[in-house]
Amino acid sequence: MSKRNSQAAKSAARERIRAQQEAERKREKRKRAAIVGAAIVGVLAIAGGVGYAVMQSNKPGYWEEAADAKVVAPANSSGKDGTTVTIGKSAGKNTVHLYEDPRCPGCAAMEQSIGSAVEKGMKDGDYKLTFTIGTFLDNNLPGEGSKNALSALGAALDISPDAFLEYKSALYSAKYHPQESNDDFAKDEYLIKVANTVDALKNNKKFQSAVKKGTFDPWAMKMSDSFQSAKGVESTPTIKINDKVVDTPKTADAWKAALKKAGVTK
Repeated sequence: MSKRNSQAAKSAARERIRAQQEAERKREKRKRAAIVGAAIVGVLAIAGGVGYAVMQSNKPGYWEEAADAKVVAPANSSGKDGTTVTIGKSAGKNTVHLYEDPRCPGCAAMEQSIGSAVEKGMKDGDYKLTFTIGTFLDNNLPGEGSKNALSALGAALDISPDAFLEYKSALYSAKYHPQESNDDFAKDEYLIKVANTVDALKNNKKFQSAVKKGTFDPWAMKMSDSFQSAKGVESTPTIKINDKVVDTPKTADAWKAALKKAGVTK
């Protein structure tokens, strides 16, 4: 081998080593870039996840959205957003105003004890009945049964005043009114089950559709707002006779006595 060939071989060897070193440096560079890139993606993913979580936590719930939605007022209602529900006719100006919450056990007890007597006085023409229904128990207890039941009552009122009264009575009955902490009223199927005990609502497709679609959910929220702004109402049930709060009677005879004391009857 000539000397010249030996130098060429050494030069070639050095070139191969340099090429290998350069290749190794490029591999290390790519590796570091990949690690940094993965870290950035991870940070972005975490940031995105936190951002999504924050967005979801700030996203209004269903009933909050319903409160801002267009109101469909039930038939047989009046006033702004249909929140005035008055049933019956009276020769005089006498009005009995009931303030209730669907999940309220005291309201259920009132309905079971004097509900029939209160309704009879309205039918006899002694006074008109006005209802303002709230949903504050949904704020105090887990669930949304008060709001959902109130919406269903709107669907019943849309059928007829009698359907409303009978359905309200059924919801408050000993058989169907759940414990205060039990949220059965949040279930549409339960509300429909109770409605099927009322002749005007039994298998009534219009009523059932309104319950399932939440047609009167926005109305329920407006009605709840009117309850919150009611003067002199601190609990449920509350009864006003001609705009004056009276103690809730426990019996039909006590109800008659309350009406007589208020000057509604003699």
